Amino acid sequence: MVDKWIKRILLSPFALLFGIGVAIKSLIYKVGLLKGVVFSIPVINVGNLTIGGAGKTPHVEYLIRLLSPYLPVGTLSRGYKRKTRGFMLIRPGFNSDQAGDEPLLYARKYPGVAVSVCESRSIGIPKLLQARPQTRVVLLDDAYQHMAIEPNLNILLTEYDEPFYEDWLLPAGRLREWRVGYQRADLIIVTKCPLVLSPLERDEILKKIKPVKDQRVFFSRYGYFAPYRMWDPQLRTEITDEHEVLLICGIAKTDYLLEYLNTKAGAVKLIQFEDHHVYTRRDLEMIKKYYDNMIGDKRMVLTTEKDAMRLEGFRDFFSEHNLQIDILPVQVSFLFDEGPKFDDWIQRFLLNFTV
Repeated sequence: MVDKWIKRILLSPFALLFGIGVAIKSLIYKVGLLKGVVFSIPVINVGNLTIGGAGKTPHVEYLIRLLSPYLPVGTLSRGYKRKTRGFMLIRPGFNSDQAGDEPLLYARKYPGVAVSVCESRSIGIPKLLQARPQTRVVLLDDAYQHMAIEPNLNILLTEYDEPFYEDWLLPAGRLREWRVGYQRADLIIVTKCPLVLSPLERDEILKKIKPVKDQRVFFSRYGYFAPYRMWDPQLRTEITDEHEVLLICGIAKTDYLLEYLNTKAGAVKLIQFEDHHVYTRRDLEMIKKYYDNMIGDKRMVLTTEKDAMRLEGFRDFFSEHNLQIDILPVQVSFLFDEGPKFDDWIQRFLLNFTV
């Protein structure tokens, strides 16, 4: 903790310079020198004030499951770390090099949704609507700081363990902009909460967030389900205390996932890579070496759904070494029985939508 504060103090001059740049950009839009584009259909943004790890992907999925039975839904992401450029509609048959891991995950799990990628959201949305004119709502993944667009609904995510109100600007902390940016949000979701959160603790968090007028705050958690086999999703395995799990992760944060697995498996070994890590054969050889050194009768190599998008291209390697990979699915749920209230809030927003 002391080292963390020393680092923050030493980096604070750079954080101040970063903050000045962010403030100037915000001011340019606020005074009208530049204006965000407004579209004729509802645009919902799911983003955060910090870099990585707040849980955008499962929350976008939640909205897809909520809305797609009633409306033609489109999603737009940057397609981070893809090797293609420009606007693309993502098909299930693409790979992560073409699409990026998160868009490919959406396309695979929700084939009826118009999943798209583009570096510029203001260019991407018109192209999406041109390609799929039946689209009636667009979900933006991680565009909270993208002021070239004015979303009709801004959903801000902040982690329970590392809330924005206790963070610092980059590079001293993880904030992409000043804390006051939370005021642009219509809804705030405190993510990755523990299974049990007392009303007293909820009220303490609300006091620290200080919601502005008409701003609604919800609390969510992850729910994990039985892992399924890569390339054979019908095959599922319940994790028990007899399992020795080798967890492969290239996501921003693993604490929440590890906490869950430690309550299920007899032993858990983590091999962690950077967020959106592009796997290589050398990585797989290391994974195989760790797996061979495991001694339990019930060994399991487990990964996340996002990582699976980047690992599936190595099917020949896994087959050659008779190494099975299981994928752990995750879904969001809301605490305090407020799932129906959140759903109703979103549905009323869409019913009352006007340009």
